[in-house]
Amino acid sequence: MRSSPSDADPLDPGPKGFAHRGLHYGAGFPENSLIAFAAALEFGAGIECDLRLTADDQIIVFHDRETWRMCSSHLIVGNSTHAELSRLRVGAGPIPTLQSLLSLVDGQVPLLLEVKVDKDIWRWIPALKRTLGNYRGRHGVMSFDPRVARLLKTNVPCVRRGLVIKDSLSPVRRSMALALADPHFIAVDRTALGKSWVARERERRPVYSWTIKGRQQRTQAQVHADALIWEADGRP
Repeated sequence: MRSSPSDADPLDPGPKGFAHRGLHYGAGFPENSLIAFAAALEFGAGIECDLRLTADDQIIVFHDRETWRMCSSHLIVGNSTHAELSRLRVGAGPIPTLQSLLSLVDGQVPLLLEVKVDKDIWRWIPALKRTLGNYRGRHGVMSFDPRVARLLKTNVPCVRRGLVIKDSLSPVRRSMALALADPHFIAVDRTALGKSWVARERERRPVYSWTIKGRQQRTQAQVHADALIWEADGRP
């Protein structure tokens, strides 16, 4: 149990928090792009991003299951090889691989890596071990799916693991997810901040909150969370 909310957190990003999908804005700095991550580095913020697994077990940094919204393509990430996906563009650049993000950041700021599961749960641990094995920068792996954290605990216990929790999750399902995941930290929907269950969890482990998009949201979140995951007008 934490003795206080101020106990040292290995992933503490400091007052600038975590830039949600990098510091993205406008067509020139798309979400989850290397240029958005470079902008977050320049700003001095930690970086939150999304991970998906290709058909040939390569980890790319991409939010959606489909590529239409970001790349105007009909490819589905999990059904496509990295070679196929590498021909697409996010803004002016390629879809980043996790390895390219790690090379760019090189330990300068903490990383929150959110695993997006799509009927590929059993393929994630070998892929994560292969890609993160030699990375010495601060990083945590989190997911809405509590099985990811449980598999990390069993197979890669040295990796800091987290559970992402929606405010709409029922108390029973939330308790079951927390018990299965046994996370080092949680990331909660900002609408859950101020609720008693979040306060209880904060006594046990760091609580991060997403997605902070304005000054008023930031003011509330700073009281009830240990670190903020922000974008747009939610920046410090």
